[in-house]
Amino acid sequence: MWSSPSKRDYSSVAVSDDYSQYDNSKSRRKQSIWRLWNRLSRLQRTIVWLVLLLGTLCAIYIFPTIYRDSEEIDRTSRQKRISDDAFEANNNNVRHPNHGHMPELRKKALEQVQGVMGKWKRKGPRGLNRDPKDIVLDPPLREHNNKELGDNVAPLFQPERDSDREGVGAADGEEAHNRNGFDSRHEKDDRSNQKKNSKSDLGKMIKSGMKELRMDGTHNPFKGPTNERQEAVVGAFKHAWKAYKAYAWGHDELEPISKGFHEWFGVGLTLIDALDTMYIMGLKTEFKEVRDWVETDLNFNKNKDVNLFETTIRVLGGLLSTYHLTADQVFLDRAKELGDRLLPCFNSPSKVPYSDINLATGRAHPPRWGPDSSTAEVTTIQLEFKDLSEATGDPKYAKAVTEVTKHIHGLPKKDGLVPMFINAKSGQFRSGTYTLGARADSYYEYLFKQWIQTGKTDDDLKSDFIEAINGVKKHLLRESEPNKLTYIGELLGGHSFSPKMDHLVCYLPGTLALASHNNVYPNHMELAKKLVRTCAEMYMQMPTGLSPEIVYFNQAPAAKEDIIVKPADRHNLLRPETVESLFYMKRLTGDDKYAAWGWKIFNSFEKYTKLKDGYTSINNVKDPTNTRPRNKMESFFLGETLKYFYLLFGDDPLLLPLDKWVFNTEAHPLPIQI
Repeated sequence: MWSSPSKRDYSSVAVSDDYSQYDNSKSRRKQSIWRLWNRLSRLQRTIVWLVLLLGTLCAIYIFPTIYRDSEEIDRTSRQKRISDDAFEANNNNVRHPNHGHMPELRKKALEQVQGVMGKWKRKGPRGLNRDPKDIVLDPPLREHNNKELGDNVAPLFQPERDSDREGVGAADGEEAHNRNGFDSRHEKDDRSNQKKNSKSDLGKMIKSGMKELRMDGTHNPFKGPTNERQEAVVGAFKHAWKAYKAYAWGHDELEPISKGFHEWFGVGLTLIDALDTMYIMGLKTEFKEVRDWVETDLNFNKNKDVNLFETTIRVLGGLLSTYHLTADQVFLDRAKELGDRLLPCFNSPSKVPYSDINLATGRAHPPRWGPDSSTAEVTTIQLEFKDLSEATGDPKYAKAVTEVTKHIHGLPKKDGLVPMFINAKSGQFRSGTYTLGARADSYYEYLFKQWIQTGKTDDDLKSDFIEAINGVKKHLLRESEPNKLTYIGELLGGHSFSPKMDHLVCYLPGTLALASHNNVYPNHMELAKKLVRTCAEMYMQMPTGLSPEIVYFNQAPAAKEDIIVKPADRHNLLRPETVESLFYMKRLTGDDKYAAWGWKIFNSFEKYTKLKDGYTSINNVKDPTNTRPRNKMESFFLGETLKYFYLLFGDDPLLLPLDKWVFNTEAHPLPIQI
């Protein structure tokens, strides 16, 4: 049996001197740590080294990814002191020439062009530099005539002279509404043979002093604002544009507080997103400046990753829309170049496109934050690529996106509803949340709009849309307490209902109204009316009159308020979805109350987001005294929000008629294929 050794007593004596006294110095502590290290076994030391190495590698990999993707997620979640001065008059409005003698003007213009063209030499395929023999003054835009497009296809604006301008001040903004001013009880209150040959050459219009002639000799329908509300919107656009031009020209987005810019893709997002807005508003000078920049300075040869979805809806959509409105070949040339650079995204094993691509190298890959693409990203590019094929006569663009649509059509769904994520390699959905908000929203929008764009010929698109809306009614549609606001919630994990609704969902009333207008479930209009009122309440019930990014709806009968806003969701990014739906509702029902609601929202933007230089998104819609500006003016504020305000307040229901044009998810109008 083991026995312990006998105990022994020891005494120790420490002799102190000037050199051996402990002084808690770092050198002594290092010796102590080294002594502890040497006491570890070899296995323990190896484990410590491995942990340190792995931690370092993870930090190196994760930090830049978190930094990059935090901006992307904030942007998709469909993304310093503010001046409270009244809306300033901006005395720059366009006076248009008299078109009473169009044949004479047309004849003079033709003579003028031919005289100038004789002096020009051909330098290339784009824009201004065409031989006189290549100039055709009257090519049709497509096989169908201009009347089929609602008389809205016009030539490029010409440089205006000082004598063509006169000052017209923007109307002062009304005082913002109070929260109780929105009460439903008091409601009283829109090519085939000539694909390449029919593209208009700018030489027919340019620099020769031609007036505002369309290709068929009639006047340009985009003649500028026709009432005080539209003038106010144009004034807001000019105010934003002046700041962008001063501090961010050629860059993606303006940072209005720091007077700088934010670069996302490096392709001038704001410039291209705002192109067709300028044209529709009749802003000649601003449009021509950007048109020249697109021709000479726009550079897609960027050694930089861009997002396929965002680049398609903003840049490709903006270029195509402007081409169709102006018949200017420059925009189609650049759109084709961009389309070619984006096509490698579709070279995945499943043909479901990768989310990101390097524009210079053509290397496509999944997002850096994970292996999956957002479902909305891969299903909200079809309108643009199909239109590019229609405009160029090259079917490869439409073929790529049609394969994606057919693949998604064949995947299993929950009563037509799709999860938020899909894997580009396997081509399969990743089970998860069902929502009509971020990462899934525009899948449903483009089901219906593709059906419209292709002349209502693809019944699979129509049936998928009908099935999806039935799924929404079955699983996601609810009413709040106590005032019975109709809203669209979410299914967390595919089964647990959450009363959460993103502002992004507010596109749906407009899409439902458009579906009803096209005789797809006529009763959708009633649901659209209920949902758009809820979206308006998301603005009206906030102290600033501006909607938060996300709201939750009360379900308890004893609740006092219908809408709950969590602190992390109080930001407003200048989003357009509610204004978009108000435009559709006003255009399709003729009810002026939707314009009245929009006017209140516009004035809230003016009061709480307008700065001395431009506009900014804000962090807190719940506190009018401290909105906490974010120092970012998103490109879609000019490309979508202000455009929809302008159209909402318009007097002409035939301006961009909805049976001739379909708006992409970034508010860029594309012609419906007849």
